[in-house]
Amino acid sequence: MIKSKKIKLRYVTDKNGKKRDVILSIKDFEELMEDLSDLAIAAQRRSEETVAHSRVIKKLKADGAL
Repeated sequence: MIKSKKIKLRYVTDKNGKKRDVILSIKDFEELMEDLSDLAIAAQRRSEETVAHSRVIKKLKADGAL
């Protein structure tokens, strides 16, 4: 399950009070950009063949990584 994070946003409004821009912390911005990158990679790999978890574990043990 993906953990949802509360992001503190501040809005820049025009003279009529309409929201025009948003301000967020650099940390939140960088985390959002990383999440966006992860989603793009997942979308690109969606059609790739999957490997069973048991095969991965077996290979890692054979290679001495586990």
